[in-house]
Amino acid sequence: MYSQPTTLRSVLDPKYLDYCLSNLYDIGDWNDCSFWLRGLNDTYRIRTSTGFYILRVYRHSISENDVVYELSLLTQLIDELSSVSTKVSVPISQKDNSLYTVIDAPEGQRIAVIFSYLTGTENVLQDEKSCFSFGRSAAELHTALDKITLTLPRYDLDTNFLISQPLNRIVNYIGEKHSATPFLREYSNALIERIITASSQGLDWGICHGDMHGNNNAFQEGDSFTHYDFEWSAKGWRAYDLAQVRGRKRLPEDNKALLWNALISGYRSVRDFTEQDESSIELFMKARRFWVMSLDVEFINDFGALDFSEDWLEGFINEFRSYNIV
Repeated sequence: MYSQPTTLRSVLDPKYLDYCLSNLYDIGDWNDCSFWLRGLNDTYRIRTSTGFYILRVYRHSISENDVVYELSLLTQLIDELSSVSTKVSVPISQKDNSLYTVIDAPEGQRIAVIFSYLTGTENVLQDEKSCFSFGRSAAELHTALDKITLTLPRYDLDTNFLISQPLNRIVNYIGEKHSATPFLREYSNALIERIITASSQGLDWGICHGDMHGNNNAFQEGDSFTHYDFEWSAKGWRAYDLAQVRGRKRLPEDNKALLWNALISGYRSVRDFTEQDESSIELFMKARRFWVMSLDVEFINDFGALDFSEDWLEGFINEFRSYNIV
């Protein structure tokens, strides 16, 4: 029974956010707050008397512990990256030094964080110089991530997160009796077996960015990159981080190998990436695509089911069959 209207996911009025947040920060008078982007979370651009800022309003399912983890990671990274060119987005402190606010929304409580406004451009990595610079930046980021300490409980980017949980989400959506389900189970088991075999060779493991696809999570200024969007950051295989860049759809087909070689050369100019790590990239590209399929399912209530019909399912099944691992 419903005693009042409810919503799956709201878009909060910028004026409401101004009302909730502007007096908490010492960033000047708020002149404008504009709804900027609807993604997995909602992004707003704030213009104050001191300049521009970015406001992220996390979706309702993101817990306070999730945000505290991300902010703790970012604040430590700022210090660890101080001696290199790679940077990360900076959360802005409130007057009482807290970094986030829990606000009421129609669907429940959501968490708001204001970040520094990044300058530079979103480089889509289609030339060798940019790829080398991004690879070097990724290595600097991984090196810094090796030095930070996080005490909050967190999932790992392991086979359970990448394969087993996604399989359950997908099967729950299409149904156990769907004709595609037996193949998806067989395929996921094959992926898990291959990842276990690869990881037994001693792949680099540590805190990852978690969403390092190089499309919309880093700004370039000169030869330097500033990374943001650490929502999926957790311990995992570093090859999985780099596989996301390798598998980007925006890469021109005729230059993929050349651009990848430039990126991995940039990475190796800073830290080691073994032949075993590199040989697992293709495998983690496949794991990433399986996880992305389940991400579609997870956010159907946000974006609507129309685009996730039998054609959507057939596209993924055909892609997975083309890998010839089962």
